[in-house]
Amino acid sequence: MKRRDFSLSLSSALAAGSLVLPTAQAQTTTPAIAQGKPPEAGTDFLPLAKPAPVDTPAGKVEVIEFFSYDCPHCNAFEPAFSAWIKKVPKDVVVKRAPVPFIGAFERRQRLYFTLESMGLLDKLHAKVFYAIHVEHQALDSDDALANWVAKQGVDKAKFTEQFSSFTVASKVRRATQLTGEYKVEGVPAMGVAGRFYTDGTLAKGTERVLQVVDFLIAEVRKGR
Repeated sequence: MKRRDFSLSLSSALAAGSLVLPTAQAQTTTPAIAQGKPPEAGTDFLPLAKPAPVDTPAGKVEVIEFFSYDCPHCNAFEPAFSAWIKKVPKDVVVKRAPVPFIGAFERRQRLYFTLESMGLLDKLHAKVFYAIHVEHQALDSDDALANWVAKQGVDKAKFTEQFSSFTVASKVRRATQLTGEYKVEGVPAMGVAGRFYTDGTLAKGTERVLQVVDFLIAEVRKGR
């Protein structure tokens, strides 16, 4: 979903009172692109004019998913992306960065990094998508988020403390910086090794995004 589409999409969904989501069509496996020409720079992915900072050791390939909990395309992409993560080689380090396309999204950014800091992503990351896109819960205030998390068996006071912490605020700033460094225009989008960017528009569909990412990882390994 592009930046300019967020406000319109959310407003329409609120007015309708519901949002019908597409079934995730992205593949759960991403074989090499062998039956056609390989992905091309400027067409399927973009090399960054200025490399983005990476936070992984030498010899590792950093892959970042840019996403928003409010984005229906991210919701549809999540099952395939989660399956892909489980199969990446040991030299690939996968991270997520919630985007700050509009001010209200800072609350979602803080939610993600709070869950990360508390070691709750495996338990609750997918449930946040489900709560927003299937159960249509607004979760549009700090209290609403804290109450929802408490219903998932999490200590509400500890969540609230972490949610407002300096650590989480720093991670939000870092995610916002990376969104700008990669020049993210829509989500879900992928950044590879601080050098390459692709998204559903460039890859001609979210089902092909991870194939392009696999190609870029191989290119980084080759030193290209």
